[in-house]
Amino acid sequence: MAKSGPAKFAQEVRQEAKKITWPTRKETFVSTGMVFVMVFFAAIFFFLVDQILSTAVKAIFN
Repeated sequence: MAKSGPAKFAQEVRQEAKKITWPTRKETFVSTGMVFVMVFFAAIFFFLVDQILSTAVKAIFN
């Protein structure tokens, strides 16, 4: 790989930064909402699994 100087590096960084496409405000809110929904369902799932396992362990040891 050829070595390049700091000026060349900065130029390439600027070129790559121009290619970035940011999400719209609506896309950001929808994505954030989906994350909260999935976290809620995961929390409920793991809570139920924990309760079932806890009950099973108590039944075994009592």
